[in-house]
Amino acid sequence: MGLLDGLRAVLGMRAETDAGRDADPDDLFGMSTAYVTMEADLGYESLDVGALCFSGVDSADFRDAVDEVEAILEAGQEETGTDFSVTSDEHGYHWVVLADDDPEDLITSLHFAADTFIEHGYGSRLLAAVFAYSNRDGPAYWIYSFRRGRFYPFVPRSGRERDQSAEFSLESALDGELELEREKEYWYPLWPSEGGTHPWE
Repeated sequence: MGLLDGLRAVLGMRAETDAGRDADPDDLFGMSTAYVTMEADLGYESLDVGALCFSGVDSADFRDAVDEVEAILEAGQEETGTDFSVTSDEHGYHWVVLADDDPEDLITSLHFAADTFIEHGYGSRLLAAVFAYSNRDGPAYWIYSFRRGRFYPFVPRSGRERDQSAEFSLESALDGELELEREKEYWYPLWPSEGGTHPWE
């Protein structure tokens, strides 16, 4: 199974079929307390960036939905200082990337973006939300799967290896604060592109 097939399977239709609960953008607000736990208790520093991954639809109506997301984020940019961009990756997936050193503003902006897609009837196109952290060992991410309605940790290391010990520690530490994915087969790794970067970098 290739990277693209894996993304489709784990964050896509198979994940939706196997989901035990519906996705709820309000789940994203759980990151407000998780942020404090990550920094104060676990020694992770927020990278002040978040991203929303979605698959596109070739229609004017969907383009209007994306335009509205951009308009909402642009309107809030002056008030919150949350920078944003909309980009695509090498696999054809689309990303709303946000940057803000205030985690509350970052989370709220991600929620607004996700909620706008849902209001336009495109909730099924939402795949994942990503929150980025790091410590002395490297980056760590919390990923929210919209198809599963749950969070899971992803701690990549060089050579496309995962630090599973760190992932299990994060799972244990945030149990009770986040809606966690219990089925490890859905802890899908979002590896960087061929150039070694993620859309939010």
